[in-house]
Amino acid sequence: MQSVILRARLESALGERIPSPFTDLDRRVFESVPTGIAPLDALMGGLPRGAITEIFGPRSSGRTSAMVSILTEAAASGEVCALVDGNDAFDPKSASEAGLELQRLLWVRCRKLDQVLKSTDLLLHGGGFGRVVMDLTDFPLSNVRSIPLASWFRFQRTIEKTPTVLLVMSSESVVKSAAALVLRMEMRCAEWSTILNGMNSNIEVLRSRRGKIGRGKIQVRLVNSLFCTSKKGNSLV
Repeated sequence: MQSVILRARLESALGERIPSPFTDLDRRVFESVPTGIAPLDALMGGLPRGAITEIFGPRSSGRTSAMVSILTEAAASGEVCALVDGNDAFDPKSASEAGLELQRLLWVRCRKLDQVLKSTDLLLHGGGFGRVVMDLTDFPLSNVRSIPLASWFRFQRTIEKTPTVLLVMSSESVVKSAAALVLRMEMRCAEWSTILNGMNSNIEVLRSRRGKIGRGKIQVRLVNSLFCTSKKGNSLV
C-alpha cells in the first residue's frame, strides 16, 4: 500500500514535465549505452543495460563528474533519469553548467540510508528510467557496508529484463558480485595556477561481465566538470 502511495506522489510531482515516467522505454534493446567519456567508451563500449554498474573512489577522484557525464549523455539522447541523492549533496547548478538537462532528471533528496534503499527500489519497480543513480558517497562506510548482498541481487533481478542502468556511486566497492561492471577512480594529479585549472584521473575497469572486455586503465583529464582525453593519450594497462 505504501509503495502505491509513493508511486502516485512521484507521478504527481513529475506532472507534465516527464510524461509516463513509469513505462518501458519503447522496449529498447541496446546492450550498452555510452558514458559520454570517450576513452572509457572506446575501452569498454559503454554501460550495460539491465544491470548494475558500480563506480567507486575516494573524494576528489572525479566520480561525481563521471556521474554527471553519464546523466548528461542519457538526457541528451532523450532518456529520463533519476538520481537518488543519499545525503542531499547534488549541485544542480554545476550539473546544468556541465550540460545536464535538468528537465529530464528526477532528483530524490534523502538523508538516511533506508530512504535511499526504499526510493531506489520504488524507481526500479516503476520502470521508465534510462539511468537510476544511487549515490552513497557521503554515508559512513560502516553504514554502506551493512547493506545485505541480497539487496543488491534483488535490485539486479528487478532490472535484468529492462533497459535501465542502475549506477551505484560509493567511496569503496560494496555491490560485489551483483555488479556487472565495476569501475575504480583515482586522482593522479591536480593542475594549479592561482586556481584549479583541472585534474588528471585514472579510471580502471575491475570487472566486466559483458563481451570480452578485460581489465584496463585509462587516463582522463577533468576541466570545469567535463572529461576530455588526457594530453598524454589513453593508457591501457
